[in-house]
Amino acid sequence: MAIAGHHKPNPDANLFRLCPFWSSGNTQNQSQANAQKSPKTVSSVARSLLLPPRRRLRLDPSNHLYFPYEPGKQVKSAVRLKNTSKSCVAFKFQTTAPKSCYMRPPGGILAPGESVIATVFKFVEQPENNEKMSDQKNKVKFKIMSLKVKEGVDYVPELFDEQKDLVTVERVLGVVFLDPERPSPALEKLKRQLAEADAALEARKKPAVETGPRVAAEGLVIDEWKERREKYLARQQIQTVESVC
Repeated sequence: MAIAGHHKPNPDANLFRLCPFWSSGNTQNQSQANAQKSPKTVSSVARSLLLPPRRRLRLDPSNHLYFPYEPGKQVKSAVRLKNTSKSCVAFKFQTTAPKSCYMRPPGGILAPGESVIATVFKFVEQPENNEKMSDQKNKVKFKIMSLKVKEGVDYVPELFDEQKDLVTVERVLGVVFLDPERPSPALEKLKRQLAEADAALEARKKPAVETGPRVAAEGLVIDEWKERREKYLARQQIQTVESVC
């Protein structure tokens, strides 16, 4: 039974505290006086309310993370992040369920035009009271944030705390379950992205193979065999001098 004079609380309102709380003036006269005193401040606030923040990353998929519905198992999703800006951009994941979800990588830095596929792991709980997949309303959310950084900066999560005023919330992604037994374009796309993410991870694990001469820090080419030969001739010369003496 609804109670008059009370509003139903929104469970998602405090998930990430994305929106600041705004306080308004008590009277219209106060608002007009403030507008006359600081028109630039009022206009900047108006622009911040009317214009959406400029995005630095393009996400694919853009609004949801798709997971195969397998109750009692840990399942995977994937999302591609591409830096569409002209600067290096740091990104970071957050979730409302850190105990049952995690991301790989949880963050990083992308050069202009660079992209990465992040894998998201989630444990799917058993349904209650014979609940069907279509009846489940998953409240787990994933937030992706971005931060413009200078070239050469190493990624650390503390970057987002140190410069929190410059952080942009790119997207808040919800969860959509897919039937793994029923083929669909979303399921096929997820499989392709997961395969690409696994291949990229294996490539990063392999040590770099030297296919040519090593390059020194000064930019000089080092020929190992020439270096060994010079050391050998130097030892021979020393031995010859000692034998003569």
